[in-house]
Amino acid sequence: VQLQASGGGLVQTGADLRLSCTNSRRTFSNNAVGWFRQAPGKEREFVATISWRGDNSRYAEIVKGRFTISRDNAKNTVYLRMNNLQPEDTAVYYCAVGRGSWMSSNSQDYAYWGQGTLVTVSS
Repeated sequence: VQLQASGGGLVQTGADLRLSCTNSRRTFSNNAVGWFRQAPGKEREFVATISWRGDNSRYAEIVKGRFTISRDNAKNTVYLRMNNLQPEDTAVYYCAVGRGSWMSSNSQDYAYWGQGTLVTVSS
């Protein structure tokens, strides 16, 4: 499994970004996929997760209503749409493939991790 996260960058407060996570080596259409983030000096935290079919999702309270996770299994890609970004959203964002089809906010339930993409939100 080779996960490639992309779409990060430097934006101003209130801007939108869409992150992508692609698995180039193997399909993950039967697995839940999650996004996590790690801000400087902080522990990695859960952001969002989506079911293997893409018909169910879960979000951290801090991003609920602003972020949307989606997936296109035909393209082997999962997206994280981030609207109205705030400085506290600054972090390295990681996508991860679950050990199974169930959604989880626990990083231990994810077997494969991408290299991360940096999102910086300036005030």
